[in-house]
Amino acid sequence: MSLTFFLGIVASALGLAYIAYGKRQVKFVPLVAGVALCSYTYFVDSWIAVCAIGAVLLAAPFLIDF
Repeated sequence: MSLTFFLGIVASALGLAYIAYGKRQVKFVPLVAGVALCSYTYFVDSWIAVCAIGAVLLAAPFLIDF
């Protein structure tokens, strides 16, 4: 439980940074990825799933360019 909580805090902090970057650069993908990073940990219980989904969301702005 505590590992998932810690990973949620880390994901939310990175999501906040992505939101700030997306707003500053007026880019849609980092903004959406940041919102998703801030919210997906509320719905996932497994730390493995939290890590996997977080890695995909962290890589999305680099792979998808809008």
